[in-house]
Amino acid sequence: MTPARPTTPPDPQPDRHPGPGPRPESDLHAVFARAASDVTPGPLPLEAVRRAGRVRRRRRTTALSALSVLAVATAVVAVVVVLTPVRPSPAAQGPAPVAVPPTVVPTSAPPVRTSDAPATPDPTPIRTVASGERVNAGKGWKVWLTAEGKHWAGPDGIENTRSVTDGNIEVMEPGVSHQSEGDPKGAFHSGLYYGTRAAGRVELKNAEGRKVVATLLELPGRPGWGVWYVHTGPGMSEVGTALYDRAGKLLSELPLIPRSEPS
Repeated sequence: MTPARPTTPPDPQPDRHPGPGPRPESDLHAVFARAASDVTPGPLPLEAVRRAGRVRRRRRTTALSALSVLAVATAVVAVVVVLTPVRPSPAAQGPAPVAVPPTVVPTSAPPVRTSDAPATPDPTPIRTVASGERVNAGKGWKVWLTAEGKHWAGPDGIENTRSVTDGNIEVMEPGVSHQSEGDPKGAFHSGLYYGTRAAGRVELKNAEGRKVVATLLELPGRPGWGVWYVHTGPGMSEVGTALYDRAGKLLSELPLIPRSEPS
């Protein structure tokens, strides 16, 4: 049976060297080697190392969290300081305010006041025609203008004339003339207007106040005179004639006259 080997190694032999004197470094090395051989290493303290690491991490996390909270709190304080309005000092108290009743808003518009005066009719458009141009006035009647004056013809073809150059009409003053032909069923009325370059309308009116507005004709160049014509029905056998300017002002009028033969 083989005897057990001793656990402690035998002492090393002294280092013999040929040099004259001892080697201190070699002796110290031998002492350390013998001490290391006598030490048996124990198990590593892994759990203790882990615990120490966790403690250090918690401390670091706590420190960083405290710094973050401090930074946020500082920013909030700065914003609050910037946004907080400065309240003015309270003013001296005066007399107690007087209660004002609320304004009443009407729920409907106030009634519109209308004038009793009748509205002014719009001016009648004036048709410009060439000299000698025959205009169909309706129901077989024709009307035309020349430099001498007004011309017209009825359904029977008979022509008539009303001059503005024979001296019977004072064309320098506003005026109106009237000729009519017809029967109780209706009549054709025509005439001259003159003495104005602002003629607005010629209007016929009977005794009951019924009105009709005539058509107006003029030669080119606005010579200051023109021709008017209109048809009327029953009840307009006697009418008055009135000339108005474009603003609705009465310039001239003729009283009610019965129908007559052309003159």
